[in-house]
Amino acid sequence: MKKTLKKIFIVTGSVVLALAVLAGAALFVGTRDWSGAPPVDVSGCTNPYISHTGKPMVSAHRSGGGIAPENTLMAFRNVVESDFQVDIFEFDLALTADRELILLHDETLDRTSDAAEQFGYENVIPSAHTYAELRELNMGESFTDAAGQTPYRGLRGEDIPDDLRVLRLEDLFDFLDGYGEYRFIMEIKDSGNLGRQAADRIYAVLAERNMLDRAVIGTFHGEITDYMTETYPDLLRSAGVKEVALFYLDSLLNIERPEDYYNFVALQIPDEDYVIKLGTTRMVNYAHRHNIAVQYWTVNDRALMRDLANKGADAIMSDYPDIVFDELN
Repeated sequence: MKKTLKKIFIVTGSVVLALAVLAGAALFVGTRDWSGAPPVDVSGCTNPYISHTGKPMVSAHRSGGGIAPENTLMAFRNVVESDFQVDIFEFDLALTADRELILLHDETLDRTSDAAEQFGYENVIPSAHTYAELRELNMGESFTDAAGQTPYRGLRGEDIPDDLRVLRLEDLFDFLDGYGEYRFIMEIKDSGNLGRQAADRIYAVLAERNMLDRAVIGTFHGEITDYMTETYPDLLRSAGVKEVALFYLDSLLNIERPEDYYNFVALQIPDEDYVIKLGTTRMVNYAHRHNIAVQYWTVNDRALMRDLANKGADAIMSDYPDIVFDELN
């Protein structure tokens, strides 16, 4: 009996030790860039979101939310009328109760506006109120500028300028029409039926304006990813969470896939996620070999901007697009 128990302990300990070694090895490999190779030649790539200039495209995350109230017309105006250039605007979309598409990063309006005060309760979600009701909010309520000031806090009623009110997707496009043909990264915030309806509305707006090639649509909700793939095959989309994980493994093992294997045009990923290093030359090169663009978020550190640029990133999304422009030029 004692010998049997001893064998069980030895076997169990050996298995645990082996698993620990494997996990440690995987962590060691997964958190480093082992390629040692320069960025591959992308001259043969046909994906318009792959940069052919030798430097990443500049993307204003949350419309440049670090330098003006995020996702407001004021923020967009601040960018397009500035002395720096942006290639792509990034923002998130949610549906109101009357099914209007508005720009909003969070699931609720509490952080960025006076919604809790206006409606008398917390955790205010867009789908609980009409667009007209949400237009009463001050979307610059919580913005803090570089000096640590909150210049728009306390504005109410008629004192709220139009460019600090909730912004609809169509109104944004109307505004930008006079400034050039920008590209867009859009994320669907809603899940379930609301998310599917949001995808329907986004597709309709883009198709009507002949802009299907100017926007890449993403979401963290797998069922919405599946819905877009099945319903709108001509809608450009980014990889879903599961797809990113599988793509990472493919790149790690350097598995060559058929030309039409991946049905997304971009990876929209952080430099590092749960200690897994995604900001690597290996990842970018593997993506480019499969005609897929690599767009990194949310990069506000100058050193990281330069590092990702050197690794061949196609776009850098930042709350401070002015800094990205300055670093890349």
